[in-house]
Amino acid sequence: MSSSANNHNSKAFIPLNIAVLTVSDTRDESNDTSGQLLAERVTSSGHKLAAKTIVKDDVYQLRATVSQWIADENIHAVISTGGTGFTLRDNTPEALLPLFDKNVEGFGEIFRAISLDEIGTSTIQSRAFGGIANQTVILCVPGSTNACRTAWDKLIKEQLDASHRPCNFVPHLNINTEQCETRS
Repeated sequence: MSSSANNHNSKAFIPLNIAVLTVSDTRDESNDTSGQLLAERVTSSGHKLAAKTIVKDDVYQLRATVSQWIADENIHAVISTGGTGFTLRDNTPEALLPLFDKNVEGFGEIFRAISLDEIGTSTIQSRAFGGIANQTVILCVPGSTNACRTAWDKLIKEQLDASHRPCNFVPHLNINTEQCETRS
């Protein structure tokens, strides 16, 4: 057995504090199925739901909320749902991209590749994206409940799990961990 295979078993799961943001002009707690799904996935995966809120699709309200979360050293990740399309009210990328220290181009690329099997070429209209700001990973996905399910189950869950090899986002967050195996 290779040493990297041995290392896989030696890396423990680290529960993260994750905030969930629903971007919507029409949703509230009674009908926010996407935010509810993400919150349930966060906790059922062993993480802590650090915050959950719904914010109108307004650039400045979005920036204010996410800025507060990335300034909080106890929040390790933010998952945002909604506002990633092309309508006039879809402003999540415009609001949050300026906050990033680093973009995670592969997040949107992989999300769209996975979605291609599910919704065909309509995935091209998704502006899903990710980045890191102040050692907080921010992952933004479309507002549909199915898109959130796909994003969490097939992409986000593994990347927020310190035991996932060879690499995940945990070493880049404001917690004490080792670097990626591919970088050591």
